[in-house]
Amino acid sequence: MADGAAPVLNVRDLTTVFKTRSGAVHAVNSVSFSLKPGELLGIVGESGSGKSVTMMSLIGLIPAPPAIVSGEAVEFGGLDLLTARDDELRRIRGARIGFVFQDPMTSLNPVFTIGYQIMEPLRKHMGMTKPEARARAQALLELVGIPDAERRLKDYPHQFSGGMRQRVMIAIALACDPEVLIADEPTTALDVTIQAQILELMHELRAKLGMAVIWITHDLGVIAGIADRVLVMYGGQIVEHADVRDLFKQPRHPYTRALLQTVPRVRGERAERLEVIEGQPPILHAAPSSCSFAARCPFSFERCLRENPARFEVGPGHDAACFYDFDAGGPRDVG
Repeated sequence: MADGAAPVLNVRDLTTVFKTRSGAVHAVNSVSFSLKPGELLGIVGESGSGKSVTMMSLIGLIPAPPAIVSGEAVEFGGLDLLTARDDELRRIRGARIGFVFQDPMTSLNPVFTIGYQIMEPLRKHMGMTKPEARARAQALLELVGIPDAERRLKDYPHQFSGGMRQRVMIAIALACDPEVLIADEPTTALDVTIQAQILELMHELRAKLGMAVIWITHDLGVIAGIADRVLVMYGGQIVEHADVRDLFKQPRHPYTRALLQTVPRVRGERAERLEVIEGQPPILHAAPSSCSFAARCPFSFERCLRENPARFEVGPGHDAACFYDFDAGGPRDVG
């Protein structure tokens, strides 16, 4: 990770609203963050917290309508992705920004060979000839650990296991040497052994290729082992941001603390009782005017029900959107 380097991606005030028959749904609300060259940024939260919609919004993968995507800017390579033309976005997606989706079986086309699907972006974005693209595709399969790569280029997705299909998806995402790789819960559907292999593979590829990675997950255990920084999302907002060590050592938002308590722990020969977060995530029919977590929060008080907290700095490189001060053991002393 390049400390002090200019961000490779800078997102400011990103908002996504879906217009539905039952009213508006404010899925992403004023999200701002940056991504440094070579770092791995983890984004965690429950299903429905806005993680995937945020990432798909910033690279133009959300259909509009029904979505309305707005914000101050999404800066990448001297271009504002929010105002970029469709053809400019198509040149960036798959070439300079790679995307690994959660379910490789539905992401891969069942009627085309694996080789064709890896070669297509190489020929489209990098202008390679067919022999050049085939050689590169074989090298990519070898890079992600698929044996007998030359022969397997001729196979179809159904001939691969779930873990191998996910490796193919990573190979496709890496085909054009992207500056940024977005991985949307890429290990969720895999068993723990294959999951560990994919995580180790991503660690090796990141070190070898030097790309920046955004890793979306609901699993804090995964983030602990791979991330440099972490964004915690709830109700379409970032509620905490910190270095991964600081986040696990001193979480400063009640939601983050609750998430950490749901991680299974085994002490000695006994497993501790698994904690749960009572209640349900909010359905946001309007932009938040109060703390979205207040109804589920054991630390909430009257102000939480009438104001939506900003992200307060609680330490070096650490901020949290909460009116409760865990250091003081009471409400935060702010105007």
